[in-house]
Amino acid sequence: MVASRSARERKAKVEAGPLATVRIELGADEQFVYKIGCTTCVAKGRRAWSAYRPGEDNGYMAVMDRWIFHLTEKHRDADAPCLTYRAAAEQRLHERRGDADPAG
Repeated sequence: MVASRSARERKAKVEAGPLATVRIELGADEQFVYKIGCTTCVAKGRRAWSAYRPGEDNGYMAVMDRWIFHLTEKHRDADAPCLTYRAAAEQRLHERRGDADPAG
């Protein structure tokens, strides 16, 4: 059984932790577009910081990886379930960049 959009949104919110706002929209290609925002950080134009990037991969893993990096950089004391996946997020980042050895 496929989870509904609202069920996926609730799961992503739990994983992202209390500093996050989470929305899932339907993109032009009929795929889910995940948007995770920070309740405390501000980006350009006084808008809330967001892991959503127009025109880039905004699937669950890509957006959650960006959120993990935001938490570890800006909110070191934050507690969120997604932080347990930090090593995997770093590995994916190194693979996207083409780094041969992410440990060294």
